[in-house]
Formats: sequence, C-alpha cells, structure tokens
Amino acid sequence: MPLHLIKLCVGCDSISDLEEWIEENRAHYRRLGRDFEQTHTTRMVPKRVDELLEGGSLFWVIKGQVAARQRLLDIRPFTDGEGIGRCHLVLEPKVVPVEPRPYRPFQGWRYLAVKDAPRDIDGKADDLARMPEDMRRQLAELGLI
Repeated sequence: MPLHLIKLCVGCDSISDLEEWIEENRAHYRRLGRDFEQTHTTRMVPKRVDELLEGGSLFWVIKGQVAARQRLLDIRPFTDGEGIGRCHLVLEPKVVPVEPRPYRPFQGWRYLAVKDAPRDIDGKADDLARMPEDMRRQLAELGLI
C-alpha cells in the first residue's frame, strides 16, 4: 500500500507560487541545456522508500494548510560536499491541488498514511476546483470545507 510524505513549502504563499518556482527551475535547466528534473533536498532519508515509491506523493503545507501534492518518482540519498547525508526527493513537476486542511508547523517531513491524506480537487467535476485558492483557504480556516 502506498505511503505519502508531508512537508512545509517554505517561502510559498500559494499553489501558484510553487508552480511558478517549478517553471523558473525548468527554464533555468533549459538555458543550461540540461534535462529538467524537479528535486527537493531533505536532511533525513526516509526508511520506508518502497512504500513511498508505490504511488506515494509529497503533500505540501502552504501557509498553515495542506494545499497540494506532487507524486514521488524517486528517492536518492547522497552525501553533500561537507560530508552530511542528505536526500533528493524526485518529484513529478505537476502540482495537484487537494482539499485544504489546517496543519501546524513542524520540522522536516512526516509520513502521511493514505487514509489521512486529503483528496485531490478534480478540476472537471469539483466545485472546489473552480473556487479561487484564497477563498478555499478562508473557507477551510472557518471549518466550512
């Protein structure tokens, strides 16, 4: 059964901020003539890699709410130039909005069971998808969604 990770998206104020950051990195790679691969570097290496790569995602907490996810493609441990063990989380560059849910700040990442993960907002059939992100955020803060 798949397993997910959850992490704070530090520096992003919205899903569109995250998407813009991804596109800026894609453009940077293009200018360098390199193939684009989106990675996020973490200090700790997950122990449950097999479960995470069975369809797991990285869920992003943006401004105190779980707001979006990206599918995990690979997990690559490495040692940086200072001899510190780190990990690249390789992510699908597509950002999928999820039902907003409050989440308190925390350090690093946490495992997130499938049963506890917010569901995707379906852009075709979901009223939440047609709602502006700020409005979804405010309604979630009020406990209305």
